[in-house]
Amino acid sequence: MATLNWDLVQNNDKIAIRLSGELSRNTLLALWQQRASFLSEARLSQPTIEWDLTEMTRIDSAGFALLCDFLHISQQLPNKRVRLVNPPQQLLTLADLVNLSDWLSAFVEHH
Repeated sequence: MATLNWDLVQNNDKIAIRLSGELSRNTLLALWQQRASFLSEARLSQPTIEWDLTEMTRIDSAGFALLCDFLHISQQLPNKRVRLVNPPQQLLTLADLVNLSDWLSAFVEHH
């Protein structure tokens, strides 16, 4: 059975929300139900909200929609910089399919 885990890592200048496992129709309900806990945490003093997808193994269209919603909500918080770290290829492909590549790429820092 697929699982999704997440944790928050905070320091002085950022809050990192790390997702690991599968973000899919079958796993996203718990994350959705607890969104207030990390999105309200994001309202604290850290100027950067980082969505770390390094350990995400799979994302489907429902997971993509939820992540886009979270990015949009994060983006609406005043004086916050929102970053997407290590987006998997599957996420970039889904963005391309629904014509959101440009919007999504604004969150990704290319080194």
